[in-house]
Amino acid sequence: MLYCQSEGLKAPQRPKAIKLIQLAESSIGVTEGNQMARIEVATLVRRYRQLEDEIKLLTQQLTELVQQSVEYQWLKTVPGLGDATIVELLSEIGSFSHYQYPRQLLKLAGLTLREHSSGQHKGQKRISKRGRRRLRALLFRVMMPLIRHNEAFRQLHEYYTNRPENPLRKKQSIVVLCGKLLKVLYAISTKQVAFDAKRMMQDIPKLEMAA
Repeated sequence: MLYCQSEGLKAPQRPKAIKLIQLAESSIGVTEGNQMARIEVATLVRRYRQLEDEIKLLTQQLTELVQQSVEYQWLKTVPGLGDATIVELLSEIGSFSHYQYPRQLLKLAGLTLREHSSGQHKGQKRISKRGRRRLRALLFRVMMPLIRHNEAFRQLHEYYTNRPENPLRKKQSIVVLCGKLLKVLYAISTKQVAFDAKRMMQDIPKLEMAA
């Protein structure tokens, strides 16, 4: 009889161990189990493809519905803002006309600044993150393509990260630009005007003071 030295317990004899291995190789888990596993995988794949088709159909229906709104034609004038983003944006905030001030949208997205201080110590200002997480995630997700494909946002990003005084880190710049995007979308939607890159660039001195 063999013993486990670490535990002091009896170990099974070698012939019994070999027999257990042989039985395991021909068990129902190996023979019938493989076939059932293939059936289950095939079922999951079919269900996955069915869900994909349903999502595509729902997205198409939502896009057609959004395209009927007045706001769509103005939001579409922003280079780098696609239909899927507009649909997701409006599903989160509703209509821009429901808000009196753009700051309400910043609060909704959790992009308002809060100062983390204690006693006499004056801390850094950071975004509150108390708004809708999905709206904030959408803004962050769409900002990178905007920086690449929208010349105005690209220049603003370069300005914030390379300005001589108080340059921002890339992530800080993206946070500021997310807020700027909400303000721009609010303005063009409520005033019903097309996106104007030159007019947006004129705000650089004001943004420098605010940041």
